[in-house]
Amino acid sequence: MKKLSVLFSLVAILTIASFTAKAQVSATATSSANIIGPISIVKTVDLVFGNVAVSPVLGGTVVLDPAGTRTQTGGVTLPVITGSPTAAKFTVSGQAGTTYAITLPASVILTNGANNMTVDNFTSTPTATGSLASGSEDIFVGGTLHVAAAQVSGLYTNAADLVVTVNYN
Repeated sequence: MKKLSVLFSLVAILTIASFTAKAQVSATATSSANIIGPISIVKTVDLVFGNVAVSPVLGGTVVLDPAGTRTQTGGVTLPVITGSPTAAKFTVSGQAGTTYAITLPASVILTNGANNMTVDNFTSTPTATGSLASGSEDIFVGGTLHVAAAQVSGLYTNAADLVVTVNYN
């Protein structure tokens, strides 16, 4: 019986040793991509600082916030006849439920012949990031107009457009 038990043990060991263990296994996954529509931006209202008066000896600024409210500093005054000041308005459209980054220009030069003024310190509502919860959103943009002492009167406009850039996050 002992010999039979040894024989079965030997057969069992040889049988187990003859099995090869699989060290490598595989699985599969599905690949996909969802292409969303491009983001777009359209200007709907221009940035207008309105009527501004300046001292002959002291320059100043006009700050127009994204809500369209003006404030002045230095030798600048804001006449009662305002001239319809308004913040710029842009409409952004794209994939509903996404967010986007807003990039405002560093500055814009307004010219009237050989005369110029700088607009800078642009601000927007929304600020740095917008949301296309329903597929579109309006951006309102304001800035600071720098007016020199005795600035020559007349209509000043920008030679290069006020460029607002948006991009999906």
